[in-house]
Amino acid sequence: MKTIYFIASLFVTLQAYTQQQSGRVVYEFTRQMMVRTSVAGEGMEGPPPPPRKYIIKQEVLFGNNQMLRRMLEDVVNEIPDNDNGNQFHFAMGDDDITWFNFADGRKVEQREFATKQYLITDSAHKLNWKLTGETSKILGYTCQQAVATRPGKRSMMSIENGEMTRKDIPDTSHITAWFTPVIPVPAGPDLEGQLPGLILQIDINGNTMYKALEVSQQVDLAAIKEPKKGKKVTAEEFSKERDKTMEDIQRNGGRRVMRINN
Repeated sequence: MKTIYFIASLFVTLQAYTQQQSGRVVYEFTRQMMVRTSVAGEGMEGPPPPPRKYIIKQEVLFGNNQMLRRMLEDVVNEIPDNDNGNQFHFAMGDDDITWFNFADGRKVEQREFATKQYLITDSAHKLNWKLTGETSKILGYTCQQAVATRPGKRSMMSIENGEMTRKDIPDTSHITAWFTPVIPVPAGPDLEGQLPGLILQIDINGNTMYKALEVSQQVDLAAIKEPKKGKKVTAEEFSKERDKTMEDIQRNGGRRVMRINN
């Protein structure tokens, strides 16, 4: 009997040891956005335009108890305003990087905004996750479903007489994530450091989706390092600087730029 217990214990140990601890994942990120327009003096707004969809690709590298997330391509989407001749420029910087240390929960983002480089230091803001018991196969991996809500705010943009205005309104995000315990690393395209396995898919409010396209065990571990380029700020300080810059751009009649960040 002791021999059976020993063999079973050895099997479990070997199975845990052979689980993937490093790798690379390519994700597709899709977001639908609404831009409302109105013309002064017409009173009620017309029918809302169809939502604009933005699709990009990004990669996540993980190993050595760390992860690094970055864009695979720079994405630019133009929204022409035919009534006023304005263009709204949507972009994601190809130099933007998110690094996360699983051991201490420390996150550093290297982000470019309005020609300036920032290093944003933050930590994981863990949500109250609930496992639903549902499972699904994604890229051949058995995944478990977890759901959570995230209180916050979102920006509502409107265009009136060619001028874009933005205001923040309270908003709660309803999040559904699929993670695989087969790869027991809490990495992902978002919500890193929160679930006991690699996140392969996330749905936020039905209009923002991350979906894994491929998973590989081949990874350049030397590339997984903390970014160092930019002005060091906290997440709160960066948010204030970003809002002030946006206000200055709009006030001075500059080109309207909206950056899509994770």
